[in-house]
Amino acid sequence: MNGAVVFSVVATGTGIAAMVAAAVALRALSSWRGRVESLEAGLAGLRRELEMLASISARTGRHVQRVEQEFSGVAERIDLVESRGAAMPGSLDEAISWARRGVDADKLAQQFGLTSAEAELVSRLHGVKRSA
Repeated sequence: MNGAVVFSVVATGTGIAAMVAAAVALRALSSWRGRVESLEAGLAGLRRELEMLASISARTGRHVQRVEQEFSGVAERIDLVESRGAAMPGSLDEAISWARRGVDADKLAQQFGLTSAEAELVSRLHGVKRSA
């Protein structure tokens, strides 16, 4: 064999090896491309879910703020009622007793320092039942 034939055989073998390597690389690249597309689709789904959760969280936050605003005075009102009860022991019991004797809500509010709503409640719960 002369040098040119050996060179041709080696060059052909190298060419075939390069083509096989390129085919394997293309196959691997195709596999990786599919994997990347799958991950991107999953990431898009996660983004949609995250946006939905953020929206729910924002609505929940607004709802909590509305509830806090609606009931912000409850603690102060409870303190006021408790302090009124401590300052005038038995006054609620007395108001109930008066309501049972037929005293109207306005008089209960005036006499015992109740709000109109409190006096109305005492009157409705404990007052004389009037027939219509």
